[in-house]
Amino acid sequence: MKIVNKFYPHALAILGFIIVSLIYFYPVLQGKQILQSDIVQYTGMAKEQNDFRAAEHAEPYWTNSAFGGMPTYQLGANYPYDFIGKLDDALRFLPRPADYLFLYFFGFYGLLLVLRTDPLKAFIGAVAFGFSTYLIIILGVGHNAKAHAIAYMPLVIAGFILVFQKKYVWGGLLTMFAVALEVNANHFQMTYYLLIFLLILSGYFAFNFIKDKEYKPLLIAGGTLAVAAIFAIGANAANLMATSEYAKYSTRSNSELTFNPDGTKRENENALSREYITEYSYGIAESFNLIAPRLFGGSNSENLGKDSHMYSFMINHGVPSDQAEDFVSGLPAYWGDQPIVAAPAYIGIVIFFLAVLALFLDNRRIKYVFLAGALVSLVLSWGKNFSLLTDFFIDYVPMYDKFRAVSSIQVILEVCFPILSIMGLQSFFRNDDERLKIKALLQTAAFCLGTFLILLLAKGMFHFSGSSDNYLLQSYGPDFVDALKEDRMSLYLADLLRSSFFTVLSFAFLYCFIKYKSKIITLSYLLVIGLALLGVFFIFIVFGEKTLLTIKTFVPLIAFSVGYLIWRLIVKKEYNQLTIILVGVLIFSDLFFIDKKYVDAKKFKSPAEIAAPFQETPADAKILEDTTHYRVFELSGNMSSARASYFHHSIGGYHAAKPRKMQQLFDYQIAKNNLEILNMLNVKYVIQTDKEGNEIPTINPEANGNAWFVGHVKLVNKPDDVMKALNNLDTKKVAVFNVREHEGKFRNARMKKQWDTTGTIKVVEYKPNYIKYQSDNTKDGLAVFSEMYYKNGWNAYIDGQLTDHFPVDYVLRAMEIPGGKHTIEFKFEPQVVKTGGTIVLVSSIGMLLLLAGGIYFERKNSSANKSEFKV
Repeated sequence: MKIVNKFYPHALAILGFIIVSLIYFYPVLQGKQILQSDIVQYTGMAKEQNDFRAAEHAEPYWTNSAFGGMPTYQLGANYPYDFIGKLDDALRFLPRPADYLFLYFFGFYGLLLVLRTDPLKAFIGAVAFGFSTYLIIILGVGHNAKAHAIAYMPLVIAGFILVFQKKYVWGGLLTMFAVALEVNANHFQMTYYLLIFLLILSGYFAFNFIKDKEYKPLLIAGGTLAVAAIFAIGANAANLMATSEYAKYSTRSNSELTFNPDGTKRENENALSREYITEYSYGIAESFNLIAPRLFGGSNSENLGKDSHMYSFMINHGVPSDQAEDFVSGLPAYWGDQPIVAAPAYIGIVIFFLAVLALFLDNRRIKYVFLAGALVSLVLSWGKNFSLLTDFFIDYVPMYDKFRAVSSIQVILEVCFPILSIMGLQSFFRNDDERLKIKALLQTAAFCLGTFLILLLAKGMFHFSGSSDNYLLQSYGPDFVDALKEDRMSLYLADLLRSSFFTVLSFAFLYCFIKYKSKIITLSYLLVIGLALLGVFFIFIVFGEKTLLTIKTFVPLIAFSVGYLIWRLIVKKEYNQLTIILVGVLIFSDLFFIDKKYVDAKKFKSPAEIAAPFQETPADAKILEDTTHYRVFELSGNMSSARASYFHHSIGGYHAAKPRKMQQLFDYQIAKNNLEILNMLNVKYVIQTDKEGNEIPTINPEANGNAWFVGHVKLVNKPDDVMKALNNLDTKKVAVFNVREHEGKFRNARMKKQWDTTGTIKVVEYKPNYIKYQSDNTKDGLAVFSEMYYKNGWNAYIDGQLTDHFPVDYVLRAMEIPGGKHTIEFKFEPQVVKTGGTIVLVSSIGMLLLLAGGIYFERKNSSANKSEFKV
């Protein structure tokens, strides 16, 4: 019975998380799936890979459908012995994206329990974290890997705290599995930002250990964390090793070229330019969006509504009301420093109020760790707007220059502020000093309302002009832009008032608890009545409109459930619980209605639409009539769309880490209309768009084909020379070879000879990871293949014998073929996957042994302590 009573609140909390996740994303209960823009692109990129899995029941690890060919290591590849992935699947048992929302709740709830928070406050804190606007928005646009990694951050932090609290066994086990899950989520940028915060957290505990001269516990804690990290990383070795191997060939690695596409000398050797890294830099003043969501307009597609100046402008210019309403439903109201914003990164004003209260009232020094984490992430998110610090990190902090969109480091702030808020709520109810609590409340209210007053007075300092205004000015005229600016100003004022209102309510609830507990009863009665009326109202709507399974059907259930809970607490006069629930309702109301502005039921589609997000065009159908092996170049995609990859083998695609050489080939050659490069890539079809917007498939009769024999090799000594040689090269007759790439294997004199070009070579079998050719040549020949050269995995065989092949023409494969008839095979056999898989297996077994040993050790200690107590 004691065990049931002990775990009952936690089971109830988890059930609550499941219910809230499903209700918030209720279309999943109708069998629908969310349409996410990034996942649409991923679907195009992974089509060939997924088709191969379905047909072969195996993993290809290579796709030819994008960028001419690339590994699938960062395209959802499945690795051997991925037991951590199976554990993650078990935790994400709900339909997407409800699974990620549940993970947000679950992980943060665990962290708050480690910080000794009672279940009710931990539940409220978890909901507050999960409904942070940024975390909901990334689910809407399809940043699933990012959401995945963020969801496991709290559990990693919880594990570290337990270890430093000298709970080495449970802390070490939690850290090991949490880190393994975090790395398995496969968003290394988020994990990197988490590491920055963990350094701050570890520094705090290390300082305390050293100050108290507790060197042994510090060493044990460090050793525990090291062992946990080793096994966690080992359990993800296949993915990490493969990704690391590919990264050297991606756009995230440094360029080997010393000149720019325009011929000027490269000044920066970094793979990502400083401008690219800091393109998405959070504005300093824009930081106030965290506590007043639409100070800077909200998003690039904001619904201004019928009460807007823009709606009046449209009506006054004779636009029909339905067209005007549709027009104002998605206008660029955002006027901050970032190029594109899907929604403001709003953490909630009630959360901020309670976090500030923690700084005034909570006596635990660890609050400064979370404050420091929040401030560091905020300042770093400013990017180029605070270049002194950003430049230092780019230049001197390892790997910081490998990631773009510096504003996304605010995820650390998204974790820290809800923690501080629950610490504030917790300290408020634990502190018995009434005068101190009132003083802290007054200071908090003064700080928040004072901030809003300053922002109100500073309104005249802002211009309310957005980056798209020049285009809008030319397209619609100055009156249109003026109306838009008026709406931006209205949003600014409205959200200042909104946040001030929630601040006053937060203060009132907590102040009434101290001074007038009877007022809490009154507020609770009013809330119960309001919830009952809300429930009745929505029941009427549901039955009146015969609505099936929408948010309207859940409102009565939610309203009556919360109302009943509050009623029971009123009867029992549980003032503490009543006040906590009132604050929780306030937190939820604050965040929920902002979130719903940006992610709603309209984003959900049928499974069929999600599975096939791209519609076949007449141009696609015409091209697909050709059953030979070739590539397609879609001009409108400009190498940045996966639409063509869904239907064809494309030289374009959509990926955060494109193959570097293919991107360079586009920048330095294809973008300058060097058609010979399309020929050597075997681009047989170019999809163009006519004046009416129709796609036209243009055939390229000069495409080189799948393979051909060249008569001459041009020898050069560096990558620069290879790229320059491609400016004017007959790729059917000549291949460019960088001798330094295979120094020692090939003699210059041997490569300089004239090769026989009379032979033939053709494809007889094709799979993503296997290509078979038949050759027939009277003399020795040098064959060039229109396939991407990637030395780490592709092996070449002539009549079953492993044969060396080498890169030519910057990106292609070539090999010597002796005279006669031969069978040539290319097989993708990545050793890194085999080696990584072995390490994963060993590490996973080690983790299970550590788990079993830890449980045994803790149970033995627990039994010994009980026996000692009885004695």
